[in-house]
Amino acid sequence: MENPFLTRYLVSSELRELGFKSVGEKVLVAANCTIVGAENIEIGDNVRIDPYTTITAGGSGWLKVGSHVHIAGYALLSAGDGIEMEDFSGISQGVRVYSRTDDYTGKALTNPTVPAEFTQVRGGTVRLGRHVIIGSGTVILPRLTIGEGTSVGALSLVTKSLEPWGVYTGMPATRLKARSQALLEKEQAFLATLRRAP
Repeated sequence: MENPFLTRYLVSSELRELGFKSVGEKVLVAANCTIVGAENIEIGDNVRIDPYTTITAGGSGWLKVGSHVHIAGYALLSAGDGIEMEDFSGISQGVRVYSRTDDYTGKALTNPTVPAEFTQVRGGTVRLGRHVIIGSGTVILPRLTIGEGTSVGALSLVTKSLEPWGVYTGMPATRLKARSQALLEKEQAFLATLRRAP
């Protein structure tokens, strides 16, 4: 009997057939993800997107995922105004990244069933730099950049851009200390092994 608990992953060739804008090599996307707007999604090499992730990039939306990127299960990438994840970035389980949000002040109507003239949706591209890692359950709001090498602790709320090479946590996320850049040496050693591979 086939194990009913195994999740099947779609590979690069299958994803290309499904109409993604571009798909690199060694890409794995869980078959039980929900993806809207595949034609607006670019994926680099060596990327894994785990089960129950939801990506919405329909209409004018877009998502660009670099190489060596991991998106853990139950994540949401709401990419109506664009999300970019650079090489070696990653998001943990249950992270929510929004490139658009309704106005919660009560000055406008909310939700996508209402025409735009009655809402005040705020939007803007979200960029995660190289080596950014986002902890489980974190929420990232629109129109911001998380600088290279930054880590954000679990259950944080990111409301503004974060400087490179920092460790941030909290609601809203605040800088605790600098993050070590030693991983850059590890990156070079790792890439060297790829260049030597047959």
